[in-house]
Amino acid sequence: MKIIKYTIQSISEIIGEECLLFSPHTSIYTLLYDSRKLADAAHSLFFVLPGKVDGHIFIHNLYQNGMRNFVISDSKFPVSDYPEVNFIYSHNTLAALQHLATQHRQHFDFPVIGITGSNGKTVVKEWLFQLLHPDYKIVRSPKSFNSQIGVPLSVWQMEASHNLGIFEAGISQPNEMDKLQKIIQPTIGILTNIGAAHDEGFVNTEQKLTEKLALFSIANFVIVNQFYLKNIKNQNIKTFTWSFTSDADLQIKSAHSENNKTTITAIYQNIPVHIRIPFSDKASIENAVICWATLLLLGVGQATIAHRMQHLQAVKMRLELKSGKNNCSIIDDSYNSDLSSLEIALDFLNQQQQHPTKTLILSDLLQTGTTANVLYAKIAHLLATKNIHKFIGVGSNLSQYRNLFTPNSHFYSHTSHLIDDLGNLKFSNEAILIKGARSFGFQKISKLLTQKVHQTVLEINLNALEHNFNYYKTLLQPKVKVMAVVKAFSYGSGSYQIANVLQYNKVDYLAVAFADEGTELRAAGITTPIMVMSPEEAAFDAIVSNKLEPELYSFRILRAFAEYIVQKNITTYPIHIKLDTGMHRLGFEGDDEIKKLVAFLAKHPQLKVCSIFSHLVASEDAQQDEFTLLQIDMFKQQAAFIEQAIGYKAIKHLANTSAIGRFAGAQFDMVRLGIGFYGVDSTSRTNEKLENVLTLKTNISQIKHLRKGDTVGYGRKGVMPKDGRIATLKIGYADGISRRLGNGKGKMWVNNQLVRTIGSICMDMCMIDISDIEALEGDEVIIFADRKSIYTLADDLETIPYEVLTSISQRVKRVYYYA
Repeated sequence: MKIIKYTIQSISEIIGEECLLFSPHTSIYTLLYDSRKLADAAHSLFFVLPGKVDGHIFIHNLYQNGMRNFVISDSKFPVSDYPEVNFIYSHNTLAALQHLATQHRQHFDFPVIGITGSNGKTVVKEWLFQLLHPDYKIVRSPKSFNSQIGVPLSVWQMEASHNLGIFEAGISQPNEMDKLQKIIQPTIGILTNIGAAHDEGFVNTEQKLTEKLALFSIANFVIVNQFYLKNIKNQNIKTFTWSFTSDADLQIKSAHSENNKTTITAIYQNIPVHIRIPFSDKASIENAVICWATLLLLGVGQATIAHRMQHLQAVKMRLELKSGKNNCSIIDDSYNSDLSSLEIALDFLNQQQQHPTKTLILSDLLQTGTTANVLYAKIAHLLATKNIHKFIGVGSNLSQYRNLFTPNSHFYSHTSHLIDDLGNLKFSNEAILIKGARSFGFQKISKLLTQKVHQTVLEINLNALEHNFNYYKTLLQPKVKVMAVVKAFSYGSGSYQIANVLQYNKVDYLAVAFADEGTELRAAGITTPIMVMSPEEAAFDAIVSNKLEPELYSFRILRAFAEYIVQKNITTYPIHIKLDTGMHRLGFEGDDEIKKLVAFLAKHPQLKVCSIFSHLVASEDAQQDEFTLLQIDMFKQQAAFIEQAIGYKAIKHLANTSAIGRFAGAQFDMVRLGIGFYGVDSTSRTNEKLENVLTLKTNISQIKHLRKGDTVGYGRKGVMPKDGRIATLKIGYADGISRRLGNGKGKMWVNNQLVRTIGSICMDMCMIDISDIEALEGDEVIIFADRKSIYTLADDLETIPYEVLTSISQRVKRVYYYA
């Protein structure tokens, strides 16, 4: 078995145009592009990739943390400031990363499956792994690593111990797939389907299909729906077709679903064949057919396929963060277990700054293709580099290799033994990652450690939140900072959990309403500067002791804070000056007050003006643009007057979420981003560049059959218009569902069908009329799940999305996840 090894010198010979190598024989194992995910610094190579932020600014931090290997694109970067470092220069660092992965791919001649399409790529990849791991040692893309960066990082994982590769490839615009094809070089191609995803990047569907098929330009076989066969131009490529409607190599004749299981019957080589899968939805049926065709092409026997298909497991593609017992946070990844996803999960664990202790509960890793002694040595090294404080291993292999881990680790041969001993482990004030292969049943551990069991849940998609943050950053002028407004429990989504994500993503400032909110964030490990928008005199001690920065908006609060600073003998303290340019709510207003303000500041040099800001009144309303422009001009003049008077520059910020895109001239030095994080844009209800972050859902507790004229709920306000059925839900006005939504005004979704409330909203429950749809007790009910439904709910209440989101009570369980 040939083992492929790289040194920094050998990599420089592959990708570098110039290099400065202090230690040319340094071995490189890990490729890194995200400075927040540093592990094994001595043997990692950091690529400074192009982006909105110049990645060279992260080198200093990485250097301080032990990183000594970099690929840079700035030929004028001061390399002499960093002794004992290996630098490789490339004018295009992304192309260098891709070229390195391409060269790495050349070392392997085993089959490689490349998967592309608009939907289903990750599910097909994971199901193929489930179906083929008894026969192959498989290397595959972690999670959904299918981008211009994700693909080379995936292919870099290929080792001589593997004998099958499965990689995803995703594109969003023309000319991207050629690069991914060179990296993956699939011998077998799979096209899942062509849908609307990323339509905006292409002239039409035909162009998008042609671009995706470029992945298979030199493949030996392509597995494709018969419908797309005509689009494959290369006559040298052999195809294996499937279809539900026409003749094909695998011709589906029927798909019969019952009790969430589906029997699929087909004709293959003129012989009737069938499989049964534990799913009934259309997407799963199609994905199973694609996997079926792939296994037939690979020569797996039909009897083996049918047996394995029965045991297909749902692909859980997200990490979930929940509140745990004894002031713990639980990260539930209890259905996935492989080395790549472990590293991703550990990065998420390390984001959790609200607890001093990081704990990992891990099962044996199965079907990795790596020998046990090498695998568990890698895991032990990974845990050491990720600063895991407490480790709990479950399974015979981890128990066998316990000597590789720290002495205070705990080991159990079976999940049931850990469950029996949970009380003795005394979890308290810890961030706990639960990660296990599905067969270990770690969901039982997650359930035991999770605090709330209320089945009404607000789900927060952290990937979408990061996406929206990055979208708004693309609208900013160079060097403009971002202040994230996380007041009101982060618009109902959870304070420190959201602040953790924003801090991890390098937000410049946080803003809270009251000192208590800032104190909570500091206690949760948030170190980002925090502005308090409504400081009270009674909270000055808390503000100073927690290094919070007060907004000072009146002479009363200004004098009080100045007196406090003098009394405490504090030489200097940052403050934020609020101006009233038209909101007429808070702030110093008019020339006279501002002159008095600067005179006061001159007498109190201890007060360091960190920022000057104001609030726009109607930046989302085009009819008010004239007034908005007047506000911008007034703020510009007043801020300039203050800066001249105090003799130094302060951060100036005026633009809120709505103004960021509409008024570039209002961006100044910093913008304040609030509800935009959650995909709600007050300027447009149809901004497709934003992603939904929040989903509020509950379950049906009971279904009742009623007759025409029967009444429902308190006051007999709900009356059945005909014989039918109602469902009682586990959500009421104590959860944030306004009583105004009762008696047919509120709308919800059951099994993708729109239904209306009936009767009054109760404290803990409400009722919906399900007479015209199919539903069962326990079925999921969606209150809102996208911007459209949030706006619909707000319209029904004759209010705004802000009120809808902030009304969701804290007894509703928040589940944070990375998809």
